[in-house]
Amino acid sequence: MRLRRTRPAPDISPEHSPAGLAPGEAVDTGWATTPMSTGAMANATALVRWCAWGLLLTGPLLGGLALASTTKPVAVPARAEAPRARPASSDAVAPAGFAEVYVAAYVKAGDSDAAAEELAAFYPAARSMSWAAQGRGQEHAESASAVQVRQVSAGYWSVTVAARITGSAKDSDSVRYFQVPVRATAGSKGAAAGWTATALPAEVAAPAGSKGAAPELSYGAGHAPLASDPAVRTVQDFLAAYLTGRGELDRYLSPGTALHAVRPAPYTAVTVTQIADHGHGPAEGAEAQVPPDGVQRRLLVDVDAEGKHASGRPMAYAIELRARDGRWEVAALEAAPALATSSTSSDPQERHGS
Repeated sequence: MRLRRTRPAPDISPEHSPAGLAPGEAVDTGWATTPMSTGAMANATALVRWCAWGLLLTGPLLGGLALASTTKPVAVPARAEAPRARPASSDAVAPAGFAEVYVAAYVKAGDSDAAAEELAAFYPAARSMSWAAQGRGQEHAESASAVQVRQVSAGYWSVTVAARITGSAKDSDSVRYFQVPVRATAGSKGAAAGWTATALPAEVAAPAGSKGAAPELSYGAGHAPLASDPAVRTVQDFLAAYLTGRGELDRYLSPGTALHAVRPAPYTAVTVTQIADHGHGPAEGAEAQVPPDGVQRRLLVDVDAEGKHASGRPMAYAIELRARDGRWEVAALEAAPALATSSTSSDPQERHGS
């Protein structure tokens, strides 16, 4: 049997009591906690109660903050950098247009000092040049068009401009060609801020291939419109509504074909002068017969148009017709006549209103 050692109780006789200790007051002996008073216990209870309420009220808030701190952040895409402008060397349209206007100013530069100043806007060195008085103002560029554009280096082009020159000389009313050096002036971020000529234009021979033979079309021989051909009446009435505004255009169109008349109407009368069928066309005499539904005809139609400011203006239209309910309707106003060497594609992008 194991014996437990006990500590002897201290002497708490009056003569051994600590100084200032009132009779009956508890003494800390090191083995037990002095009991709390009733007021102290009430205060402790109230403190515990308030702590509990605080934890209860702040618990959801702390939980939400903890959840937010552990949630994986949503990746926000970085702001895309604005696309940079393409280098000026990738666009030949602007230098071509600049060269056209420059040539027109150059041809009439001898007209006056003011014209020379206008030329300086394209070629700054023109301000220091002197122009001979002889022949001033006799030639003008009625029209000018770029026919060849070659890029010499980055931001530098050689543009050949065809200009129709009119003037007093017998041989001046003709198409002549000028070669123009055009350089882009740099702007911010490498984009072209403008254009300038590096020299005066140089008259040159016509570029190779500038005048080619007329291409062969994929149509039969043209002939005068036949009164017995109902397709002729459809085309005649359709073009009258399309160009003169007389009649309703929709009544001549196949279902699903969308076309709009020219507004304002530029002509007062339109006459079909010749038609040609694509390919072999209908057999002789067959054009007067009632066509079966779905049959198509592609025509090249020559017309003369009369207007307030135009008399007998010739024009040509490539028109596709489709038969429905015993009559011809316009299925498409084609963008261009069919070439003999090209396929007879039915791509709707190659037609208007199909």
